[in-house]
Amino acid sequence: MVDATNDTVGNKAIVAFLHNVKKSFNGVEVLKDISLELHQSENLVILGRSGSGKSVLIKCMVGLIEADDGDINVLGYDVRHLEPKALNEMRQQVGFSFQSSALYDSMTVQQNLEFPLTRNLGLTNKTELNDKVIIALQDVGLEGTAQKMPAELSGGMKKRIGIARTLILNPKIMLYDEPTAGLDPITASEINELILSVREKYKTSSLIITHDISCARHTSDRVIALVDGKTKMEGTFDAIKDTSDADLAPFFNY
Repeated sequence: MVDATNDTVGNKAIVAFLHNVKKSFNGVEVLKDISLELHQSENLVILGRSGSGKSVLIKCMVGLIEADDGDINVLGYDVRHLEPKALNEMRQQVGFSFQSSALYDSMTVQQNLEFPLTRNLGLTNKTELNDKVIIALQDVGLEGTAQKMPAELSGGMKKRIGIARTLILNPKIMLYDEPTAGLDPITASEINELILSVREKYKTSSLIITHDISCARHTSDRVIALVDGKTKMEGTFDAIKDTSDADLAPFFNY
């Protein structure tokens, strides 16, 4: 691995780390000895082509996929050895913005946002639920959409509602899986700005999975480039952009 110089993180506390993590499917190695650290209030971008192991990595972080080997620690939780109760406690502190937004098609926006509050926090007071939904929608710039169905929303709006649903639990860490995938350039830029505003307001630490160079440029404090399940280079966006590495240069020369 090449380590490009980076001074943006400084000595901020580590809120999550992976050490020598491996994962295979049917004998095919997807993650090959991956190690990384996520620091307090940092936006860390994992950049790589489709199939490089990016999404598998963040799913291993929250226990949606079980790693074969290595250490995974998130907010002090030893993820690979958690009992179900502790795993749920950890997940309530980690917001996961799925690539597909993962909204429930049969629920209104309001019901989609209320769902994690009632299921995870046991909230039932209608006024309290409604107040939290209003704030979450304001945070993503979609006031007035509470009674819409997912089918009535554009792709960008679904992304925003998916982010709102994670923010409503006030997570300490945000995981974004291809947040700008399938969006036009203007909408993608708006999502990039939203990621930055979420960090500013909630002081979250964020791990952003993407193959979108614009997303990486605008949202990252630091970038880790994955190639074939391995960390190829780590550093600031500008440091990685200037690389002559044959595996990474094509990202910046199209």
